[in-house]
Amino acid sequence: MRTITLEEHFAPPGFLDGAGRQLRDNIAKTGARGAKILEQLVEIDDKRIADMDAAGIDMQVLSINAPGTEQLDAAEAVTLAREANEFLAAAVKKHPKRFAGLAALPTMVPDKAAAELERCVRELGFRGALINGHVRGRYMDDKFFWPIFERAEALNVPIYLHPTRPPQAVVEAQYSGFSPEVSWVFATSGWGWHIETAIHVLRLILGGVFDRYPKLQIVVGHLSEGLSFMLPRLDRNFQPPLTKLQRTLGDYLRQNVHYTFGGFNFPATFLGLLLEVGAERIMFSVDHPYGSMAQARAFLEQIPVSAADKERIAHGNAEKLFGL
Repeated sequence: MRTITLEEHFAPPGFLDGAGRQLRDNIAKTGARGAKILEQLVEIDDKRIADMDAAGIDMQVLSINAPGTEQLDAAEAVTLAREANEFLAAAVKKHPKRFAGLAALPTMVPDKAAAELERCVRELGFRGALINGHVRGRYMDDKFFWPIFERAEALNVPIYLHPTRPPQAVVEAQYSGFSPEVSWVFATSGWGWHIETAIHVLRLILGGVFDRYPKLQIVVGHLSEGLSFMLPRLDRNFQPPLTKLQRTLGDYLRQNVHYTFGGFNFPATFLGLLLEVGAERIMFSVDHPYGSMAQARAFLEQIPVSAADKERIAHGNAEKLFGL
């Protein structure tokens, strides 16, 4: 069974000393495991492929690690996006059967972000883009950012919406008051990342993004960032007479959003998502180097679906959506 994973990260040269330095410092505090993660982030060549082979992973779709470009000023974002994309393109060119790319975009400058997306798709062969959450506290339901969505729809490529740390005011109001270590995890991988991303998706829907760009496809990880758990209630409480949207929230979540494992190898969570959106909307993922490729591959083998649906989740849905 072929396997394609979609939320697989890398750090381009200089990133961990620049835009990603806070990430680097927090990972480094975790000791030997953190050192291993940092080593794996910067390696997108033979050693990564050897790890993939050992775990039974055929292809990784690679993207820049959070916080990406989204917390930088415009000039820095433009420079980082282009440099990261060129670095990734070289790796994909060297290993075209093992790696594919999602573009980093200078989202702070939407016209340049749209142009960079088109360049990456048409010239570098990338399969879409990944955006790391809010842009210095601004969410992408703001029409300021819609040129990016317009270009993605025109190019027929998806956008992966990845978590980032909530805005600082939210962190201080909701996640502070504990030890620095507890507050960091509370605001990020333990809770905040996922709620933040779910809110962002709901803002895109409620802001009318998918009514304006009905063919646009968004991908989120971590078995839906909690959205599948809330989907029936969202459907009930946000009907079109209230929202003035063309469809119910459930329709958008089932027709414009796709979901990956992204490090959530949890049977009950998987089943909840499966029951709400169906196997056609779910895709395999690892969240490398934070998740274990071997554990994710073992979980994939155990999911209680038909053989045909397992093939869809393992590779078929990704091949269709990303043109792989």
